[in-house]
Amino acid sequence: MVSVSTWERIERQKLRQRELRTRRNRPGDRPDPARPAGTDLLPQIKHVVVLMMENHSFDNYLGTLGRGEGLPLGADGRPTAENPDSAGTMIRSHHAGSTGQDQGVPSQSWSASHAQWAAGKMNGFVTSAEQATPDGDKAAAMAYWTDQDLPFYHGLARTFPLADRWFSSCLGPTFPNRRFLLAGTANGLMDDLPPNLLDRPPAGTIMDVLTRHGISWVNYRPAASDQTEFQRFIQYRRRRIMHHLASITRSLRDPGYVFNRDLQFTAALYPLGMASYMAHVRSIDQLFADADSGELPAFCIVDPDFRTFSEENPQDIRKGESFAAEVIRRVMHGPGWADTLLIWTYDEHGGYYDHVPPPEAVPPDDVRGRSVVAHPSPVRGVLKALFPSYVRHAEQLVEGPNTYDTYGFRVPAVIVSPYARPDCVLSEVFDHTSVLKLLEEKWNLPALTRRDAAATSPLGALDLTAPPAFLEPPRLPAPALAWGTW
Repeated sequence: MVSVSTWERIERQKLRQRELRTRRNRPGDRPDPARPAGTDLLPQIKHVVVLMMENHSFDNYLGTLGRGEGLPLGADGRPTAENPDSAGTMIRSHHAGSTGQDQGVPSQSWSASHAQWAAGKMNGFVTSAEQATPDGDKAAAMAYWTDQDLPFYHGLARTFPLADRWFSSCLGPTFPNRRFLLAGTANGLMDDLPPNLLDRPPAGTIMDVLTRHGISWVNYRPAASDQTEFQRFIQYRRRRIMHHLASITRSLRDPGYVFNRDLQFTAALYPLGMASYMAHVRSIDQLFADADSGELPAFCIVDPDFRTFSEENPQDIRKGESFAAEVIRRVMHGPGWADTLLIWTYDEHGGYYDHVPPPEAVPPDDVRGRSVVAHPSPVRGVLKALFPSYVRHAEQLVEGPNTYDTYGFRVPAVIVSPYARPDCVLSEVFDHTSVLKLLEEKWNLPALTRRDAAATSPLGALDLTAPPAFLEPPRLPAPALAWGTW
């Protein structure tokens, strides 16, 4: 018979475990409460670089890698995954016939992502493509590329630690997912519409926290090299305003017009004033110069040109690979490589199939999804009277649940560092707030939301107790297209 004191000890232990779980999910907590915020707890790593490309799932890019959990294979060695179309015909996973992509298909909108997920059944990819673009290629969602198409990416993922459970942060498009990278929350954002980008989360962004503690950060993005930073700021503000005005006025003239989002750089997804822009937004040319001279900041986000080589459809994916390869090459061969950690990943899946159902996620806060255009608001009332087709399109984009309690689909993710563990595959659950967790663990920073408080950082990819295995940068395959040749 178990004594009362034994049960009491078990009860106390369970209470302590429950308390630890609660504390782990509490915003404002620091990794080491005994030391002040801003304390460097990982001095071996001086530079954290996040290279986030666009719109591809793990299976779509790395499903045939042969490392980590890729596409299920049949006896013939070919992927067996399939999804039904609207007539019930099964469409099988297949090697894409081209590195170019179809315009507008597949779709990664909030409503399309939830339809693809289908409450975990993962069988709505083809039908959502049919709905998004009735005249498009419904089979595009089931396509994948191989090492013949993306030799650099496959070589990178075979060499450095691969995270085969890195999920996007929500079942939605680019803007909400990149907001999670900045602040641990989308703060209610469900779409890529500019009218919904005027808010700020209560705890601010990771950039705010870094600035408060004197930790350097930069958002590098493609920009004209013959302009001053002030001219670039004016161009950024003008382009943002004109894009929004043009989109809604065109909706009035053309009821069939589909809104095209315009993202210039990630940090702009929460309001960014002139002082922050001038202090922290730099060109890709400056990234290369900083990498070559060993002057990278403590933290940086590297953005591609979202119109040309981000890998979103209808772009040729080889162009994005060549850009990413050049960024990684410059970082690896720069004088700062010895104390750098670079994460290559994707904001979301782009509508492409993945076979692993996203697990439940800790909601970041109590803010539910909302849209000032699609949901009841004074703004919506005015826009509906003036631009009804614009409002109808906005409503279609955000159909479905308005909560953030499920991760988005898996995306490619590789951790690149001289301290990386060879032959390493990480299968813990990560999402974009794992980057925030990494920064918090390095500089003893407070968690911004419940999501990043509960996140796991990718530090398991590193061995900081042994001589770095990749101090001499490894040889990687060349990209399919060389940078600067297209």
